[in-house]
Amino acid sequence: MKKIYLAGFDVFYPDAEQRGERMKKICKEYGFTGLFPLDKRVNGADEIYRANIRLIEQCDIVAANMNSFRGKEPDSGTAFEIGYATALGKKVYCYMDDTRSLREKIGELDENGLTVEDFDLPLNIMISVPCVIVRGVFSDCIKTIKDKQ
Repeated sequence: MKKIYLAGFDVFYPDAEQRGERMKKICKEYGFTGLFPLDKRVNGADEIYRANIRLIEQCDIVAANMNSFRGKEPDSGTAFEIGYATALGKKVYCYMDDTRSLREKIGELDENGLTVEDFDLPLNIMISVPCVIVRGVFSDCIKTIKDKQ
């Protein structure tokens, strides 16, 4: 059974453990094993970092919640995990509610007057190019993974 690392800011919700269990249940329904960052109890930043790295190394696929988090951009920790998984040759699927291009969401310039890239992609090219972008929620992402197996 293939293992899917469940990346995203879902770990910050008050009901994070229950969310993780629901996500793992959906994975199981589609024939996968879900690996949620809170599965193993660890303390401190260093231990959390190392535990998540190990889970990414153990997985076959990453399913990443790339919805906006604390602003207009995705969670930076999730972006790191995507990069690490990509460097390891893992297949990465990103799910998000709004897959309009960055230009459609932000405009030609951001609030600081900086140019917004114009590649008709929903995320920065360093994420959009190597990853499969899925419009929808977590279950849509897992269904897409199953369909592409």
